[in-house]
Amino acid sequence: MEKVFEDWKGKKLEEIFRLCRDLVEDADFPTVSKWRKQGGKVIGHFQVYFPEEIAHAGGFLPFKVCGAQVEGMEAESHFGSYLCSVIKTSLELALTKKIEMEMFVTHPICDAARNLGAIWGRNFPYKCQILYLPQNPNSEYSTIYLSNEYERLKRDLEKISGKEISNEAILNSIQVYNKSRELMRELYKIKNETPWLVAAEDAYSLIAIAGFIPKEEYNEFMEAILPMIKAQTIKKQDKMRVVFEGGFCEQPPLDLLQVIGRSCYIVDDDLMIGLRYILEDVPQKGDALKNLAEAYIEKSSYSPVQHDLKKIKEEMLLQRVKNSRAEAVIVTAAKMCEPGLEEQVAYSKMLDAEKIPYFISEFEENQTTFDHLGIQLETFVENLLFD
Repeated sequence: MEKVFEDWKGKKLEEIFRLCRDLVEDADFPTVSKWRKQGGKVIGHFQVYFPEEIAHAGGFLPFKVCGAQVEGMEAESHFGSYLCSVIKTSLELALTKKIEMEMFVTHPICDAARNLGAIWGRNFPYKCQILYLPQNPNSEYSTIYLSNEYERLKRDLEKISGKEISNEAILNSIQVYNKSRELMRELYKIKNETPWLVAAEDAYSLIAIAGFIPKEEYNEFMEAILPMIKAQTIKKQDKMRVVFEGGFCEQPPLDLLQVIGRSCYIVDDDLMIGLRYILEDVPQKGDALKNLAEAYIEKSSYSPVQHDLKKIKEEMLLQRVKNSRAEAVIVTAAKMCEPGLEEQVAYSKMLDAEKIPYFISEFEENQTTFDHLGIQLETFVENLLFD
């Protein structure tokens, strides 16, 4: 099968950044379309985390369904009014055939997402299901339970592909994904240590494209682009180091990240956290599904939709702030996002207790005006700088 992402080769760094930004904002997802035109099969999965290694081992292209900047006119009739935008625009992409797939998987991360599988299933002929990640990951049986869920997912994928997905194939995919996550961690190390070398919107785009291109191509791309970023000679500016918290599901527009970047360096964040949820390499020997399940339980990050007593979210955010040497936190959430808005309260109390400055805001993926937010943020930064 021909590669779907080669336009970056031979281009200068700024041209590559522009290409990635354009791909992230392109609601037609040309790389996915190119994959399908060559006979490739696609598995769409909704936010936050999905074990892409299993689909990859079956020869599928895992596609991260996380909305887009589309109006959502077709999807409006399928939902109530008071829902987050990403639920509606994700369905809109499928209803208008901007994305086509062989199966759709969602997760019970909130009331809206829990019902998304059924709504999706009533409108499309392919299988739509819920992957039930453990609600109590602290149970001694959580790894066994999750391994069984992954086995169920594997069987469904085998029915679609018409071939067995072997343990060896999944272990090989784990190797590919370990490399991918390693490269993402390297990018975040650059963001932390030398944030002036890569703008927030460009760093985000480099992560986001991993949601719709084959991982082998992504790894080749990142191995080429990271040395180019490090080789730049860009002067450090006098900007505040901040953590951006609240991008675990619906994603903010690139323009919003650009506005933040005018006065701040985003040195860490939870943007597209599902693609880099596993924090360490997954073992490449033994029972592949068990390895993936244990990695999710024991070696993962945090989000407002996973309830783990070993990972108190306020403490995890505090650790993120300390590790990145951030001077302040932007605590945001998507409009109508109950999990995100709920965590804002807990985060605010913790930051108050720790005397860490924070800026509270909200966003929507279709947001187009940022002047008011920009002025508020600049005022916030100036007050801290000149206090």
